Amino acid sequence: MPFADLPILKYLAQIVDIVLVWYVVYKLIMVIRGTKAVQLLKGIFVIIIVKLFSDFFHLNALSLMMDTVITWGFLAIIIIFQPELRRALEQLGRGKFFARSGIQEEEEQKHRVDAIINATNYMAKRRIGALISIEKETGMGDYIETGIPMNSTLTHELLINIFIPNTPLHDGAVIIQRTKIAAAACYLPLSESPFISKELGTRHRAALGISEVTDCLTIVVSEETGGISVTKNAELLRDLSNEKFKEILMKELIDDPKTKTTSQSIWKRREKTKNG
Repeated sequence: MPFADLPILKYLAQIVDIVLVWYVVYKLIMVIRGTKAVQLLKGIFVIIIVKLFSDFFHLNALSLMMDTVITWGFLAIIIIFQPELRRALEQLGRGKFFARSGIQEEEEQKHRVDAIINATNYMAKRRIGALISIEKETGMGDYIETGIPMNSTLTHELLINIFIPNTPLHDGAVIIQRTKIAAAACYLPLSESPFISKELGTRHRAALGISEVTDCLTIVVSEETGGISVTKNAELLRDLSNEKFKEILMKELIDDPKTKTTSQSIWKRREKTKNG
């Protein structure tokens, strides 16, 4: 019996095949997450369900309509998903579609934390108001589209310059994706929670609002007091010291399993928003 025909090898090949297919599907989902393509993808599933429904109940006219939509759907998908397909091909060409180097990932995370800390401390000392949202697992593509696209390398100098008063981009939020400033002057949804302290302004309400609908970490620098606040999962930590602020960012933005328990304990000791 040829070595390749052994049953155990066939089973292993099938398992590897299935794992690879699911991995590619997962990476594609990661590419389109947080964009309007997600909603369009839901629309495609609705069309498929309607097609199956019409076939099951012999709804001929509806079935014929769905057949036409599906027939031309492939061309429509290429047109509609053009930005996402281009992004996936660019990542594949740069070798970033698949696994990333752990060392490179850690260096990027440390660079991001250092840039944010330096910029935030500078602005806090000078009472320069700022609103910075850092994307995590939940995509923020819809909110990025409300602002001015930048796609610029994250540096503390650029971050400071954006929030200098009376400059064109200082109003609104900066959204950071990995080590890039994706956009500035972005609109974030305001929280409507009745437990928010009356002394909190629009920036804090926007920070809480975006934390209610995504898992992002949002930083607020108060223009009135220079205080630094952080929101996550509809929770607010106010007037943080430089040491505590750095500790939170290190634990939230650097993937180190040793820090996960401590990070959770920080938020368990949070200052409740309803207490102001």
